[in-house]
Amino acid sequence: MGERVEFVWNDEAKFKNLSAEDEAHQAALTSFGMTIGRLLVRATPRNGSLDGLDAFVIREAILAGQQYVDLGGLLALCWGVGIPVIHLRVFPLEAKSMHAMVVKVDERYAILLGRDARYPAPIAFTLAHELGHIILNHLIGAPALVDLKDPATVTHPDDQEKEADTFALSLLTGRPDPYITASTTDFNAPTLAAAVLRVGPQQGIDPAMLALCLAHRTGAWPQAMSALKFIYQRQGGPIWRDINAQAITQLEWGEIGQDSAEYLRKVMGTDV
Repeated sequence: MGERVEFVWNDEAKFKNLSAEDEAHQAALTSFGMTIGRLLVRATPRNGSLDGLDAFVIREAILAGQQYVDLGGLLALCWGVGIPVIHLRVFPLEAKSMHAMVVKVDERYAILLGRDARYPAPIAFTLAHELGHIILNHLIGAPALVDLKDPATVTHPDDQEKEADTFALSLLTGRPDPYITASTTDFNAPTLAAAVLRVGPQQGIDPAMLALCLAHRTGAWPQAMSALKFIYQRQGGPIWRDINAQAITQLEWGEIGQDSAEYLRKVMGTDV
C-alpha cells in the first residue's frame, strides 16, 4: 500500500525567507515534504537521541572519531540517532525554490535537502543549520520548517535563523561567531587552499569550511569557491548522489512496502 497523503494548511508549517512568488507553492511543498518525511521516519530505526545536547557536545562526539566535523561526520551522526537525511530530486509542481526542510513526525525528524552543490562543505553548513532547528526546538507547534533560501546568504535572518546559524558555526568550527581573517588580501585560490589545509586540521575545522568562513567575513567568494577544487583535489560533482547512496544503505525498505519504496526511490533519483 502507498503512503496516505495528508494535506497540511499553509500556516501550520514555518517558512523562512518567504517571498510573494513563493506563497503559491506552500501547500504543495509542505504536504509533499510531510509525505516523504513519514516514509523516511518509518523506514529509519531510532537508535539514539540528541535531546538535551548542545552544539559543542555534539561536536566533541564527532571529533572523537575524526579530525574535524564535515559532511560525512554529520550524516553519520544523523543516521546514527535515527534522523534520516535525503536529497530531493523531484519536487511537487514547480516548487523548486526550497533549499532545505525539516519535517517532524511523532516527535521524530527527517531532513530533506533541496539544493545541490559541487563540493561537500556548503551542504555541511546547510545540514548543521537544519540540525540546529531541530535541537533548538524551532518546530514547536509546526509539522515542518522550510528554509526556502540558503541560510548562508540570507541578509536579514529572523531570530530562529540567527540561532540556527550560530548552532551550525559552533558545531562546525567550535566557535559561535568565528572571526577568521587572512594576513593579506592579495591571495589566490591555490594560496588560500594551501593555508586552510595547513591551519584547518590544527584547529579541528574542515579546511573547506574554513575557506567559506573567510569568504563570508571578507567577501572573497571567488577565491574561496575556486579553492575548493584544490582542497578536495578533484573537480566538483553532484553531492546529492553521495547523500542518497548512503540513504539507500541506511533505510529499512521493507518497513514501507513496495509501492512506497518505489515512490521514495523516484523522489531520491535512485530508481534507475
